[in-house]
Order: sequence, then C-alpha cells, then structure tokens
Amino acid sequence: MRRACLLDTSVLLHDPAALFRFGEQDIYLPLAVLHGLDAARHGNSEEARNALQAARFLDERLAGIAPRELERGLPLGEGLGRLYFLTGDDAGHPTPVLAAAQTLTRTHPDVHVTVVARDINLRIQASVLGLHATDHESEAPLDDPDLLPGGIHAIAPHADPATAAGELAARPNEFLVQDATAWRLQPDADGRLQPVPVTDYGPEGESVWGIHARNQQQALALNLLMDPTIDLVTLLGPAGTGKTLLTLAAGLAQTLEVQHYDEILMTRATVAIGEDIGYLPGTEEEKMTPWMGALMDNLEILSAPASGAGGGSRWGQAATQDLLQSRIRIRSLNFMRGRTLLNRYMVLDEAQNLTPQQMRTLITRAGPGTKIVCLGNIAQIDTPWLTPTTSGLTYLVRRFRDWPHGAHLTLTRGERSRLAAHASDVL
Repeated sequence: MRRACLLDTSVLLHDPAALFRFGEQDIYLPLAVLHGLDAARHGNSEEARNALQAARFLDERLAGIAPRELERGLPLGEGLGRLYFLTGDDAGHPTPVLAAAQTLTRTHPDVHVTVVARDINLRIQASVLGLHATDHESEAPLDDPDLLPGGIHAIAPHADPATAAGELAARPNEFLVQDATAWRLQPDADGRLQPVPVTDYGPEGESVWGIHARNQQQALALNLLMDPTIDLVTLLGPAGTGKTLLTLAAGLAQTLEVQHYDEILMTRATVAIGEDIGYLPGTEEEKMTPWMGALMDNLEILSAPASGAGGGSRWGQAATQDLLQSRIRIRSLNFMRGRTLLNRYMVLDEAQNLTPQQMRTLITRAGPGTKIVCLGNIAQIDTPWLTPTTSGLTYLVRRFRDWPHGAHLTLTRGERSRLAAHASDVL
C-alpha cells in the first residue's frame, strides 16, 4: 500500500519544515490545518513565527499552480513525496482533522494513512477511531546549508580545476576543493571564473595575528577576510566554528600591522534570548559592552602570549589587551542611520537577527575603504518575527551572490570542545 501522512496543525506549529521530513511519503493537509495556521500566526510568539514560516513554505509551493493541478498534488522536492490538500467540509465535526483522516481512509483504501500530531489527546482519539497515529519527534532546525550556499565545491581527485569551474554553477569568490588543495574562483577580463590558488593559513602556513587555521574551512575564511579587494564577507555557521576569532584576528592584522583600516567597528542586534534585564547605564559603548561577550572572550585569546601579540607576563598581556581595545569601537545599530563609515573594518555579529530593512540601512553606511563582515547562524534566530527565510542575513547573501567584491562561506566544522561539538549535533 502507498504510505501517506496527514499532518495536524500542532506539527507545523512545532516544526514548520515538517513538510520536508517524511521522505517519499505523500503529505495530506486538511483545510482545518490551514485555518489553524491562520489563527496562530498573530503575535510575537514562537508558535506565531512557525505558523508564518509554514505558510510561506506553502505559498512558495502554490506559486504559479493552477487550481485544477492541485488534484495531482504538489511536488515537495527531489526525493520527496507530493503535497495534497483535503477540502472536504468537516467544520461541524468536533475534530475536523480526524474527520478528514477518516474520509481519506474510506475514499482511498490503497493508501495507508498515518495521522501525525504533537497533540497527545488527538493521537488518543485517532487510535480510538481505528486510525494509525504517531508523534512528530523531529526537532532538527532549518540549518544554514538548507537555505544558503556553502561557498565550497568539492571536485574529483583528478579533475582539472579550470574545467570544473566551467561546469559548475558557481559564483565569484566561491572555492573549489580537491582533497587538501583549494582554489578561489575569480572573474577574468572576460567575466569568466578562473580558479586561483589560495594562501595557506594552516598549521604549516602563514599566521594571522599569531593565529593559524585549524581546518580547511577556516583557512578559506581567512583568505576572504584578508583580501582587501573583497568589501563584504558573510560567514555562517554554528557556535564554535571560529567565525568571531578569525574575523577579529584578520581585523587586527590589517588595522595594526599594515594600517589598511583606521579601526575596527563592532556592532550587533541587541536581542535577548531570555528575560530582559531592563535599561543599562552608561554611554553608548558601555551599554553595548554586555552584548559583546564574544568580543571580550576572543580578545583574551588574541592577546595571549601564544598568539604572538604580547609578552609572556600578565602585565604584558594586559597591556596588549588594552592596546587592542583602544583600536576597537563598539557601536549600537540604533544610531547607524545617517553615518558614513570611512576606512573601517566593521564586524556585524549575530546578523541573523536583523530584518532586511535593518541590513540595508547598515550596509549602505559603508564609505570608501570600508570592509563589512557579517557573522551569524540562521538556525539560532532570537527575533520572534523573523524566520530563516526572512532574515536579513539570508536576504543579504542571496542579493550579493553574483557581486565580484562580495563573498560568502558556511563553516560547519566546530573547533571549540567535544562537549560543544556534541551539543551542536544533538540539541
């Protein structure tokens, strides 16, 4: 028998990407589920955000589809089943979703229907009615690679990079990787992408402010961060992949060693992940300091004797850290409108929490000689009204993909600790 899943509203409110998590099984959505999404989409709660995201997924699938085509089902993607809508009038039934499941079972005896619901009472009622019911246990979020390009293309061991570059649907400043060797794709005079060897920033190669890349992805990120011809860099990835440390090391090297930039400017969206602690005293920079814990943590690493940036004594390390902080300015996004930033190395942390309009306001502040680096992880959005597809970071990456002075890279390999690595996998 053909297997199919009939989803309850509770599933999509819990996991809006559930439509794509059942493999080749077909998905059925009763009209009552759509009514439930509409009722839940108002407000700033997590459920409202998920309801909006689920509605956007459905709207994307329905775009350009004629009503008569709905009977054949909508394709959900390669390797996935089809999506069907059940439009029977079950509004008068106490549980319209179960009424739709009974009707589907009766009219399609060749289909093995499973009611999928997070609501335990609905599953109990389904079992009493003789329907097969199950919980939806997948809590995997939409991760960066699900929505955005990774920026890295692996090629066969004996493939010619130039030939591979012409065959791939690659963009400027993406990378070709062949085992331990990598090339960056850069446009030539005719606009064709050509593979150019990258600088080795690994353990045996060059260092940046005393820091060596611990893996190939970090080495590729340093190639983008250290290139003054690239004005915009977006680095995505989970916690522990080294985004902030690499960005700060590259900024310090280009600000203090070669004086390519006048100073480093740090900012981020001030969105709390817990209860708000109220107003903070002090100047603009003092108010922003509690939000910049990642900056302070990484400055301690970069000012340590092992980094080659200071002496071996505690006094030497403290003096070095004071020097580094003197060239770093912390600013609030709230006061960016109207400013023009000249010769700055600007770092935007937690960029996934910005709206497209906020992102546009920030990027257009860049004056001559300014480089902007955006860091984030779209699987950890703290703003209630944003989703992975509507985040300003997603908007920015997609709009700048073909610009030769912009670059994007997704880091996936964590280097923090075995505890952090395991937590990223299972939580």
